[in-house]
Amino acid sequence: MRADDLILFAQIAEMGSFSKVAEANNITNSVVSKRIAKLEKELGTQLLYRTTRKLTLTEAGQALKQGAMNVKASTQEAIDTISGYSEQISGHIKMSVPTISGDLLLADAVAEFCTLHPGLSVDMSLDNRFVNLVEEGFDLVIRTGYLEDSSLIARHFLDSHWVVCTSPDYIRRKGRPKAPEDLSFHNCLLYSYHTSGAREWEFTSSQGSYTITVDGAFSSDNAGALRKAALAGRGIAYVPKCLVFEDLCNGTLVDLFPERVGKVLGVYAVYPYSRQPSRKIKLLIEHIRQRYLSMSDYF
Repeated sequence: MRADDLILFAQIAEMGSFSKVAEANNITNSVVSKRIAKLEKELGTQLLYRTTRKLTLTEAGQALKQGAMNVKASTQEAIDTISGYSEQISGHIKMSVPTISGDLLLADAVAEFCTLHPGLSVDMSLDNRFVNLVEEGFDLVIRTGYLEDSSLIARHFLDSHWVVCTSPDYIRRKGRPKAPEDLSFHNCLLYSYHTSGAREWEFTSSQGSYTITVDGAFSSDNAGALRKAALAGRGIAYVPKCLVFEDLCNGTLVDLFPERVGKVLGVYAVYPYSRQPSRKIKLLIEHIRQRYLSMSDYF
């Protein structure tokens, strides 16, 4: 059994297509098919179900997938180690980033990094879901939140503070809540992606942290939608400060409790514990960290 056939199988498991793998390796579909057939013969079991429309892994294929992914990752690490001796970095990075930071700064920062290193390509997915790095083949993930998985290594960039805000028009029509407890009398815009619950808003006092249960007519799993609703005077939103920083600066939104909001989440670069980050990953992490720090006022 050849390692490159396992790597080819890992690519198929990732991409879900013979034609995409063939194109990525500059070979024909028939070569891909023959090599997988040879691998199946050597293992004595079918690894893939193939139809004209869909390609799925068999139970045996699922069992082999992680080992094949490890072979692929180890091979890339060996290549990265050698390429690290030269000034130029090259290759491909697959990463996932949160939508707000992606729009605010990461899209430009990562595109700039690619411009600085012409031999490098990056596939950046904007997704608030905490992806499975190893199973889904991600090299790097930027996340905002609490990290509990001990199989991952995280580098902390900064903390993201949240705000409770609304428009001046809403305040004129409905009045300004004087304390968090007054929110029960207002239409609150609910962020259904909250891990602690869309209606449970966290605050601080001299006695410590506590939550207020709120209610409202509009909820969304997209914070940008809540920002637009708040700007239109539809209610009060509890969102990351970075999302509405410029709105707060220009007065189109008002921070209602600047010293009382308790939600603070760390922003991290995350990669698998079992994998020593390559030079290109280390450089990208540092590039991203500097961009976050240059915009720390937003957070």
